[in-house]
Amino acid sequence: MVALTDPDLLFPSEAHSRSLARDLYAGIKDLPIVSPHGHTDPRWYALNEPFPDPAQLLIVPDHYIFRMLFSQGVRLEDLGVASLDGAPVETDGRTIWRRFAEHYYLFRGTPTRLWFDHVLAHLFGIEEPLDATTADRHYDTIATVLQWENFRPRALFERFNIEVIATTEGALDDLRWHKMIRDSGWEGRVVTAYRPDAVVDPDFEGFSANLDRLGEITGCDTGSWAGYLDAHRQRRAFFKSYGATSSDHGHPTAETANLSDAAAQELFNRIRRGSEDERERKLFRAQMLTEMAKMSRDDGLVLQIHPGSWRNHSPSIFQRFGRDKGFDIPMRTDYVTALKPLLECVGLERDLTVILFTLDESSYARELAPLAGVYPALKLGPAWWFHDSPEGMRRFREMTTETAGFYNTVGFNDDTRAFPSIPARHDVARRVDCAFLGRLVAEHRLREDEAHELARELAYTLAKKAYRL
Repeated sequence: MVALTDPDLLFPSEAHSRSLARDLYAGIKDLPIVSPHGHTDPRWYALNEPFPDPAQLLIVPDHYIFRMLFSQGVRLEDLGVASLDGAPVETDGRTIWRRFAEHYYLFRGTPTRLWFDHVLAHLFGIEEPLDATTADRHYDTIATVLQWENFRPRALFERFNIEVIATTEGALDDLRWHKMIRDSGWEGRVVTAYRPDAVVDPDFEGFSANLDRLGEITGCDTGSWAGYLDAHRQRRAFFKSYGATSSDHGHPTAETANLSDAAAQELFNRIRRGSEDERERKLFRAQMLTEMAKMSRDDGLVLQIHPGSWRNHSPSIFQRFGRDKGFDIPMRTDYVTALKPLLECVGLERDLTVILFTLDESSYARELAPLAGVYPALKLGPAWWFHDSPEGMRRFREMTTETAGFYNTVGFNDDTRAFPSIPARHDVARRVDCAFLGRLVAEHRLREDEAHELARELAYTLAKKAYRL
């Protein structure tokens, strides 16, 4: 039998640097997990019911998995991904699991393979490689333990040593699951984050109806610019009452604007009437990022900007299966010009935190590190999404540290819907950072005591501080 994970996973092959990385990792590997941004389902923690079968838990909701299989000709329907029109899809968990196991070799060399092997080994105690011949044994083992009390969501939350986790809800969400968590008396800390895309992006499906609903919820006149902004302030306050410390914005670009009140009001009026002018719709999104930044300055919510994804790149998949089905594709993204209006407005505010993410690695050294290295309001989010990988994390540190330093970054966040993989993702980040720090010590660019301090900062402290947790 071959172990699925190795103690020296992701550490340098050179002996001295590897030894340094081991020592650094030993000091931080058991630190609590701070998960300040993610997409796990709050109902799991509210209801605390057993997770469903292995396929429904580990395969069906994970776009990292099914996008790879789809690229190799496996239909989404055959992986249990529900269609919007209710057409039949595979529902038998064992069949889905077998199909996944038959194709598991496709993930060789990918971060998904690292995460999944970690889950098999450390969560379910499985050390036998997954393939078609072992699929049923793995399935039976996982299905059995998922019925145990100590594998329910709250027990795993505690077993994973999660100190705090943030889910992400839309502006129109009633936060019922967060209320249930709070009312239950359970001490696990699960907070929400404010995601207003559906009511700030004119291209979001049902935008006009969404604004009507926003008005109904808040009692504000969302037919007027002033009332619309007041509605956002109300919702932000409501989210803060359920622990929110951040807002999250997934705009196509990082473009911002800083119009006069009169110009912003006139633009809103045109958008509210259903403007089809693409330039106006882009300008409205740009203005709303600046408005959200100004609100963050006032109410203290950390502003996260996640630009640069062409979402739902395949119209046919979007029409059949909806959002988040693996067809969000990175684009070239400008930050220096795009963020200038926002930065002119609030960029020098020392009490405001704006966290920038990117899917365009070419912007790390050229734009993001220089911006975060001088503007007090800016911090750099970690390597994200397609770059949440060992090589992506290494490139991030190599391309940003010399200009922005470590302390203008915010540690790690796992940004996941896959709850069982959270410890795996944090473990990968901690190992990569320890390897990077070990190399700096070996090259006499950092003292060893400083590296130990930084390892703790990167794994734990920076995220708590940046996200005000």
